[in-house]
Amino acid sequence: MTKGVVVKPILSTEFSSRGQFDLIDMQFMSCRTFKWIMVYLDHLTKFCVLCPLTSKRAAEVAFQLADIFLLLGAPIVHGKSRHPQSQGSVERANGDIKDILVAWMADNNSTDWGTGIKFVQFSKNSAYHAGIKRSPYAAMFSVNAQVGLTSTSLPQ
Repeated sequence: MTKGVVVKPILSTEFSSRGQFDLIDMQFMSCRTFKWIMVYLDHLTKFCVLCPLTSKRAAEVAFQLADIFLLLGAPIVHGKSRHPQSQGSVERANGDIKDILVAWMADNNSTDWGTGIKFVQFSKNSAYHAGIKRSPYAAMFSVNAQVGLTSTSLPQ
């Protein structure tokens, strides 16, 4: 009898105390010079940042992580990477990102996923998340995401 892997969940009580990043291989559908998508996820708010990468070289990944950390703050807890099979939520999030990206490309009749990932990022961050009972955007900024000028008080 084989027992399942018991995974201790990652718990966070503060924004930016724990984060995780992963790379999505897009080499099968390279766009301009982009071949990878870097996904950074804050564990408390589930807020994600998506960045197109031309490679998975350490220097390019570090540059993008520095940009995120200088904007949002760097995680304060460091840990080792987890076994891929124990990263169910990360793999599900990556699958969601790919699905939303494919839908965006179809809706916009575009193969430019390098541009599309920023729209996917907004979509993912503004969608309701059952685990935190609100959207990652609302968890991060304490307001619901708004887009366009119709939500402003500007005169017509």
